[in-house]
Amino acid sequence: MHTSTSIIVDPATTWPSKATTTSLAVLVSGGLDSAILLAESVRTYPAVFPIYIHTGAVWENVEREYLTRFLAALRSPVLRSLTILEMPVTDLYGRHWSLTGEDVPDANTPDVAVFLPGRNVILLSKALIWCHLHGVPELAMAPLAFNPFPDATPEFYDSFAAVVAQSLGSAKPVCVLRPYAMLGLHKSDVLRRGKGLPLELTFSCISPVEGRHCGECNKCAERKAGFISANVPDPTVYMA
Repeated sequence: MHTSTSIIVDPATTWPSKATTTSLAVLVSGGLDSAILLAESVRTYPAVFPIYIHTGAVWENVEREYLTRFLAALRSPVLRSLTILEMPVTDLYGRHWSLTGEDVPDANTPDVAVFLPGRNVILLSKALIWCHLHGVPELAMAPLAFNPFPDATPEFYDSFAAVVAQSLGSAKPVCVLRPYAMLGLHKSDVLRRGKGLPLELTFSCISPVEGRHCGECNKCAERKAGFISANVPDPTVYMA
């Protein structure tokens, strides 16, 4: 059983760079990148609020079980209870693979195959409003240096945060932080930062089998490759 975290980071790319008196919300999915980001955040922020957006994807029930265990393993006094916000997309996506579990992108598909239309609009809409309503000035996400999707550009994040602030009559937008992207980090870099964390309690699969990683989908392939590239032992149990 893990009772504490041991975060190993490159001093040249440490985030956050220093202690702060500002509270922080972190969008978490249960995956490697957001879990490591959350663990790094609790080192220096006085209060960290994890937020999970439930959209109805086929993997979310399993993902949340892993996330619950990961949060329990962190055991940080600054870590607040998980906030779950509902943002169902069934009426938008219809028979999309993310909702049906059919024809899920496999290990041989390119990254663009897992594109979810409007994903960051969906994730950020309620999360930013929640931050405004609860007086949390910063919201952190874990996109990496390379992200091919149109809703993952700096211009998108900044302009969307400004629109939400305007809609609420707020003079100051919530700051959307993307430290890993801004530092130019790839998955292998992030995995090395998280060495020592209970990464077996993270979940990346988009086609889970019996509550475990299928080992054959696009995201499982990405997870496997990340551990190999980082030269970090992979604690994941794959079904294939």
